[in-house]
Amino acid sequence: MAELTTLARPYARAAFELAARDNALGQWSQMLGVAAAVSTQAAVRSLLINPALSAEQVATAFLKVCGEAVDSKIQNLVRLLAENRRLQLLPAVSELFEQFKAAREQSVDVEITTAYQISPEITAILTEALKTRLSREIRLATQVDEGLIGGAIIRAGDTVIDSSVRGKLNKLAESLSA
Repeated sequence: MAELTTLARPYARAAFELAARDNALGQWSQMLGVAAAVSTQAAVRSLLINPALSAEQVATAFLKVCGEAVDSKIQNLVRLLAENRRLQLLPAVSELFEQFKAAREQSVDVEITTAYQISPEITAILTEALKTRLSREIRLATQVDEGLIGGAIIRAGDTVIDSSVRGKLNKLAESLSA
């Protein structure tokens, strides 16, 4: 995984700088997301690793699948990645781009998983608390996992706070077996 990130970083950085210069971070984000999603499809993945096809053939076929969802600048990125046999990096490029974008916007995506649906009031309180703790704007998404029994799991970037009953029971079981 680290190797893919290392290889993808220069492409993501260049894409981010171009998008920032053009004041088009949102559009680039969306188009890179489409290209990354296309690259993960099984039929497309087999196309990307086919040694019998030239880089231009791979890029042309890939861009046909993307259709009008990508503009000429993303098409140039796709051609460059194809020329360097790096189209499989598109998901990592898109992910890194999103990280650069979040850092620029001083925001973070936070996912809260709870055993039960939480009220809008609790969501607002959690958002404010996380905003204070992380010193960033919070884009909050909630989901329900009844297997947690109670409590919550909060994911914000690389930070994971597991205060679920299931998590605590797992820690207790580990400590008893050690």
